[in-house]
Amino acid sequence: METTRILLDQNEIPTHWYNVVADLENPPAPPLGPDGQPVPPAKLAEIFPDNILEQEMSAQRWIAIPEEVRQIYALWRPAPLCRAVRLEKMLGTPAKIFYKNEGVSPAGSHKPNSAVPQAYYNHAAGIRRMTTETGAGQWGSSLAFAGQMFGIAVRIYMVKVSYQQKPFRRSLMQTWGAEVFASPTDMTEAGRKALALDPDNPGSLGLAISEAVEAAASRADTTYGLGSVLNHVLLHQTIIGLEAKKQFDKIGLYPDVILGPCGGGSSFGGIAFPFLADKAAGDRRAQHLRCVAVEPTSCPTLTKGHYAYDFGDASGYTPLMKMYTLGHDFMPPGIHAGGLRYHGDSALVSQLYHEKQIEAVAVPQLATFEAGVQFARAEGIVPAPESCHAIRAAIDEALKCKATGEPKVILFNLTGHGHFDMAAYDRYFAGQLEDYAYPAEAIAASLAHLPKVG
Repeated sequence: METTRILLDQNEIPTHWYNVVADLENPPAPPLGPDGQPVPPAKLAEIFPDNILEQEMSAQRWIAIPEEVRQIYALWRPAPLCRAVRLEKMLGTPAKIFYKNEGVSPAGSHKPNSAVPQAYYNHAAGIRRMTTETGAGQWGSSLAFAGQMFGIAVRIYMVKVSYQQKPFRRSLMQTWGAEVFASPTDMTEAGRKALALDPDNPGSLGLAISEAVEAAASRADTTYGLGSVLNHVLLHQTIIGLEAKKQFDKIGLYPDVILGPCGGGSSFGGIAFPFLADKAAGDRRAQHLRCVAVEPTSCPTLTKGHYAYDFGDASGYTPLMKMYTLGHDFMPPGIHAGGLRYHGDSALVSQLYHEKQIEAVAVPQLATFEAGVQFARAEGIVPAPESCHAIRAAIDEALKCKATGEPKVILFNLTGHGHFDMAAYDRYFAGQLEDYAYPAEAIAASLAHLPKVG
């Protein structure tokens, strides 16, 4: 019998996260304020506790995972590394296809990997109330779960189009005790302004971030939690790749190409960064390693955006970050991969892409659902729409191997299951989904509004 699941024991859960900042060729560009000067820590302390800010600004290579966090991780971690043998046979490829199954968490995605430590650090700082935003609902449900673990009340601003498309994600958040509101709301200045301009505004992650940040900044007892983009979030997610490295060691293999869906960058960074550490260390196994971020053609941040300073939200409440961006007022179409509908990208992912350490590819919506269905029929797991992007790219890589005869090892991040996304699959089967290739002129119009940084 072929090995299809590579498992680790509970005591093999990593004890440290990996910080890619330590191995960058150039230091990261600092976040800036409206005056073009680096943002002082005191300004960020208005919405983040000090212990989170320490991680955000750290250049230390290894950061210890608190034992209380590892204990909660143990509810589902280590997550299995699986070989997609049936998919390989279906494709007729000589490639070996592996996926890290992050859908086994209580929230059904990779997002608790950061939600749990964020709730832990906030609790340790004496915080009992947090706000956040969510697109597809994976981050919102994860922070609701983590808040419940540490006695923290959570308020969530959920992008309106996803709030309507994914009602059971909303129910999941409420089950874990969170308040959930469809963004834009009339509860914040940012929301009211957006509704005044367009009463039917479908919402965006950037706009929901504006509402959550505004709500956190307006109360001294409240902090803000972000599910992607920021350095400390990608740090926490490296537990994915760190486990995967141990699992590949068990079977004596090493990936040739690593693929992850990419919206803000947390799931891609989580699986790719620990392997990039091998490359930085001169490990011969990683000499020809390719790491590919996979994004939707409707929100092509890396592949069509500009590398520039921009706001992380739609209203300019956040500091300016140097990243690939489509413009902070970019309003993406209502694709079902709600977690990928973000105008910008992680500053770390953006820097690595700009310095040509990683690659990026954009794939259309219909092709991703086609790949998701193909994967489900071969492997039995119905993937989340976000995960379908990585699956699409993995299948494309495997088909290239079929044409060339190369027996490459392909690894992708299965970021979550699609049990709460069946309405999207219903629409796919009914022929009601369509591809969106965002018009170049619309992107140019949005980029024209980038803040001017001297």
